[in-house]
Amino acid sequence: MDISLKYTFLEVDDHEAALAFYRDALGLEVRQDVAMENARWLTVGPPAQPELGIVLTTVGVGRPADDAETLKALLAKGSLAGLVLEADDVDATFERLRASGAEVLQEPMDQPYGTRDCAFRDPAGNQVRINQRSKE
Repeated sequence: MDISLKYTFLEVDDHEAALAFYRDALGLEVRQDVAMENARWLTVGPPAQPELGIVLTTVGVGRPADDAETLKALLAKGSLAGLVLEADDVDATFERLRASGAEVLQEPMDQPYGTRDCAFRDPAGNQVRINQRSKE
């Protein structure tokens, strides 16, 4: 059986700020941008992976009101899931994201498990880690 990842979802509270981060600073492509009642379905993805979509969905949409409020509170605290991306040059990617004004969580460093990485928060509070692609 052959399975691959098609979509992954991130909750965001400001799609324009998310676009500035994911499209303008990170260089992801916009794949889909659909306005819906009280929501927006915005899909971005890496140019090298046209089959993968990262859906930046309106926080709490389609959930019971109590759950939506809980998600909004967790997002504001930076307590929801994030992404781990790979780049050819983590240091250059770090400098580009820092210059964009993104919130730095960790400057580039060599990890004991063999990768070099850095970390940011997107404008909604999701953690985005950037790993250095292996040269092997």
